[in-house]
Amino acid sequence: MWLGPDEIDAIQLSLKVALWSVAFSLPFAIGIAMLLARAEFPGKTLIDAVVHLPLVLPPVVVGYFLLVLMGVNGPIGGFLKEQFGIVFVFRWTGAALAAAVMGFPLMVRAIRLSLESVDRGLEAAAATLGAGPREVFFTVTLPLIMPGVVTGALLSFARSLGEFGATITFVSNIPGETRTLPIAIYSFTQVPGGDAQALRLSIVAVVLSLAVLFVSEILVRRASRRVQGRHA
Repeated sequence: MWLGPDEIDAIQLSLKVALWSVAFSLPFAIGIAMLLARAEFPGKTLIDAVVHLPLVLPPVVVGYFLLVLMGVNGPIGGFLKEQFGIVFVFRWTGAALAAAVMGFPLMVRAIRLSLESVDRGLEAAAATLGAGPREVFFTVTLPLIMPGVVTGALLSFARSLGEFGATITFVSNIPGETRTLPIAIYSFTQVPGGDAQALRLSIVAVVLSLAVLFVSEILVRRASRRVQGRHA
């Protein structure tokens, strides 16, 4: 049952990709959730649909669009390479980008639901006491929506750990660079004698998923108790 070097590399890479994908997308998810929950403007339904599109599209389609847009010859990828030397395709950063895109709708949804349940009177009270919009957000709104932020972040993290289709389409299957945990499992099932390695990694994937769910439940309960304490 000991893990080999290739298996350890895949696990470590998956954890790195998942962490960076959440860290990168969380500020944007909060901003989009605020926009969808609080603002009314033409095209809101369209933006909402685009945000949630990765949930219904085949992941391979998402990966293909990323390849077209963010590839070295793509409109965005080409610009980033020429101006800043940034390349996503066939690199672990591209795997993190693909994971972030796939997990983004889950994060936005959880945060938006928390925002819609916030008592706007508390924010108005803080504003009447002289707090500016930024202060109101960081001292009142953000603490109140923290259970949703935690839930969304952990759901996105778990989704990133299991991301396969968009990742392999966008950044391929490169050992040590883009071969994440699910891609490694797939790779081992395609070679003779790789069943044992695939089984070990599958067990690791189950354990990691259960651990994320367990931590999520604990953190959400703690955040909810803090919110209730603020209301008391």
